[in-house]
Amino acid sequence: MHTAVNLWPLLGIAVVVAGFLLRAHPVLVVVAACGVTGAAAAMAPLQILETLGSAFVKTRNLPLILLLPLAAIGLLERFGLKEYAQTRIARVRSATAGRLLTVYLLARETAAAFGLTSLGGHPNMVRPLVAPMAEAAAEAAAQQRGGTLDEAQRLRIRAMSAATDNVGLFFGEDIFVAFGAIVLMQTILRAEGIEVDPLHMALWGIPTAITAFVVHAWNLRRLDARLRREVAR
Repeated sequence: MHTAVNLWPLLGIAVVVAGFLLRAHPVLVVVAACGVTGAAAAMAPLQILETLGSAFVKTRNLPLILLLPLAAIGLLERFGLKEYAQTRIARVRSATAGRLLTVYLLARETAAAFGLTSLGGHPNMVRPLVAPMAEAAAEAAAQQRGGTLDEAQRLRIRAMSAATDNVGLFFGEDIFVAFGAIVLMQTILRAEGIEVDPLHMALWGIPTAITAFVVHAWNLRRLDARLRREVAR
């Protein structure tokens, strides 16, 4: 027999979307979404409050996990981490933004392939170190040709730095056998009666990771060429 599925609790998703579009306070948006979802699911008000309280207790240490590293990075930036990184990389005459980001891409993808996905990221690596170093390398290369970088070029380098981190993580972690996506695919295939070895699935991620590295490294090479052309004008 087919049983009807109550889709009214999905109204909570609409509340979240509407709240963020209206730029409302995130906490109020989440609480309102929980209230709407609970009411649509015919939950008693006390039960909704108990669910919210238990969820808060389970995740109360999460802000510390997120905020403490950000505070440490903020202190490092305040005391000159970005300036030190820029000064050091500017002394390497052969360094360019594309070459530096290619090295970071290799390191990021290799680390992710071994499950070390935390060795990188936008807030703790790209913003304080990778992007400033790439800018400094591009600036030094431009000064050697008697030019300088404008704001649009700097923004392009920062965007490419963030993209490099994304590409390295996304395609590198597919090689790690204990990655959640591989486990999920194995579970779905097993439910359909198809037995697949997770190790074989991870190995098939290697050609994709190599291809992604080659393609993005070529894009980084094009970035250097574009910067050279724009500086030479």
